[in-house]
Amino acid sequence: MISGGAKPRPEFERLLREGPFADALREAIRVRGLSLERLRDHLRARGVSITAATLSYWQSGRSRPERRDSVLGLRHLEQVLEVPPGSLAALLGPPRARGRRPARADGLPEIGRYWPDRTRIDSAVSEVDTHWDERLTRISQHDVVFVGSRREELAFQSRQVLRAEADGPDRWVMIVHIDEHDRPLPEATSLRGCRPGRSVLHPEDGLLVMELLFERPLAKGETVITEHTLVNSAPFPQATNYERKFRLPTREYVLEIRFSPGMLPARCRRRSEQDGQPTESSEVVPVVDSVHGVALNFGPGRFGFEWDWDS
Repeated sequence: MISGGAKPRPEFERLLREGPFADALREAIRVRGLSLERLRDHLRARGVSITAATLSYWQSGRSRPERRDSVLGLRHLEQVLEVPPGSLAALLGPPRARGRRPARADGLPEIGRYWPDRTRIDSAVSEVDTHWDERLTRISQHDVVFVGSRREELAFQSRQVLRAEADGPDRWVMIVHIDEHDRPLPEATSLRGCRPGRSVLHPEDGLLVMELLFERPLAKGETVITEHTLVNSAPFPQATNYERKFRLPTREYVLEIRFSPGMLPARCRRRSEQDGQPTESSEVVPVVDSVHGVALNFGPGRFGFEWDWDS
């Protein structure tokens, strides 16, 4: 049964059955009679962090729930809006732009293959120089995620070892995507072994693309170690997951999630997808104040953790 501040119309019932998602959500909000700020407050009381601006993007069709925590938050939103359970989520359909078919004649995946919206990633990446990407072997990559005492994402630290397979590679292209498009994009700091080159900012898409320039062009067989940190600023999003995407394989990948002492998640799961095939998730218990995973000879694919907090 649908209830709220305005009487439902047959058109609303049709939208809930057939979509599109943005139109159905917008009409559900109108029928419920709540402002976006009040919806945000209702969700916050349930432990769900979805901002009013994100809700606005969803109802306008500018973006849609993509990440796991956003899709889970949509279930709570359905309850707040008093629409049938799963009715809005069903309108999302399958994730966008995640085909298994390679889009290149050489069989290599497109750069945007493992991202929620491949078109927007490809558009942003087209503004920087990526032609050395396939000439750099990923020897080792190590990511550390720092979670604060209020369960917030504070920063991400990355260290990698790359080897040139030809003369000339002089940069690495970093891609960062955030789901909350209304908050500031993270800032790259503490660079070592590299310096910032060209940057592409698409805040409306939650996208940051940056060239990390090596100190000099590499000779064939030469290795380079780079380090950088991405620091978030207020308002901090709630930390619920982290994922690294691998267009090309890496010999070793280490991912650490470091939680604030005394603030550990109730459940933590490791999830991965390789060569288009998702692997079964496995629950991992944090040791003292952190959890980590190691993947060897991994990719193409995705590797990460997701976790749940006590309500």
